[in-house]
Amino acid sequence: MSADKIQLRNCTAVEEFHACVALQKEVWGFDDIDLVPLRIFSLGPKIGGQAIGAWDGGTLIGFAFSIPGMRSGRAYLHSHMLAVRPEHRNSGVGRQLKLFQRDDAIARGYELIEWTFDPLEIKNAYLNLERLGAIVRRYNINQYGVSSSPLWGCLPTDRLVAEWWLKSKRVESLLGSGELPPIQEEMRIEVPAEIYQWKAQPETRQQAADVQLRNREQFLKAFSRGLACLRYGRDDNGDGVFILGRWDEEFSYAST
Repeated sequence: MSADKIQLRNCTAVEEFHACVALQKEVWGFDDIDLVPLRIFSLGPKIGGQAIGAWDGGTLIGFAFSIPGMRSGRAYLHSHMLAVRPEHRNSGVGRQLKLFQRDDAIARGYELIEWTFDPLEIKNAYLNLERLGAIVRRYNINQYGVSSSPLWGCLPTDRLVAEWWLKSKRVESLLGSGELPPIQEEMRIEVPAEIYQWKAQPETRQQAADVQLRNREQFLKAFSRGLACLRYGRDDNGDGVFILGRWDEEFSYAST
């Protein structure tokens, strides 16, 4: 099924929220204690958040869930989850959900959507920076504690914070022309393609932990100097690299 045949809509019925909870468990393999429950899914849209579903016929194949936040007197959306069934990944569904989320947020007066993502996840980083135009200038150490999800390999849940300034020149240029504005590179932070298999096996997990610690130190130093992640590259071997420079736009809600 191609992404252009998928129906996207805001979830409103209890049955749709049930489907989101079930898909959440399928995608991440969480224990019940780590699941976002039905009541929170149903509450989110009622208090200014979003629960957006992607449907293939009557089957939910993906969703985006966000809740409202406030910083320095300004409201924004925190996109807590983006999930896509494994068989529909790499087909554009995730990006479609984010663009629907953007349109819906702009229509309701928001100018910023934030979310966190694992600095060791190469595909997510590429989507966030290169395909959506988010920037990154914050790093949270072990944000959620050690997770029950096998995807994260029992490592601390370190997270980068993506800032998606919905009407910035950067985002509008990308969505309008397919090109990000040029930047002056000042630093690179690398993620080896082997990180996935290192996390998956107990005997190699320390190698993944070493990469996480090394990169954590580099990110924290870079952000303290006012640098931001602005681009993301991948080489022929699948290795990822964050490319950092100085963002020349003035969007900020007192990033803390």
